[in-house]
Amino acid sequence: MSARDGMTKKAVVDAIRRGRSLAGADMRGLCLSGVSFQGVDLSEAKMAECELVGVDFTNANLRQASLWRAECKNAIFVGANLEEADLDYANLDGCTFKDALVRKTVFPFARLSREDVHQSVRTGSRVRMTRPYRAGD
Repeated sequence: MSARDGMTKKAVVDAIRRGRSLAGADMRGLCLSGVSFQGVDLSEAKMAECELVGVDFTNANLRQASLWRAECKNAIFVGANLEEADLDYANLDGCTFKDALVRKTVFPFARLSREDVHQSVRTGSRVRMTRPYRAGD
């Protein structure tokens, strides 16, 4: 289901409340800030250009998900599976990745250091971007 098919923030929150998987869901462009995706299956989900400020992805499965150009400031990815996920052009300023699986994850390394990501995975420290992407970049 996609935003074009009627996927709304309410539908997403309802699916989470009912314990339904959101694997493969098309949520592109939705404002989902503040939603808790703790333990939710979001594998192969399309969340490109979503507003995900302060979202909790603790222990979520984001394997092969697309968060391309998403606004993820201060999101929590503790214990999340981000293997092969696309976070390119995302604003990850203030995010934490403690114990996250990040094998083959695409990060915006032009504005975020690889060492900061690995330090966050080890210690839970928040990453800082040199300059977050903005519309038009």
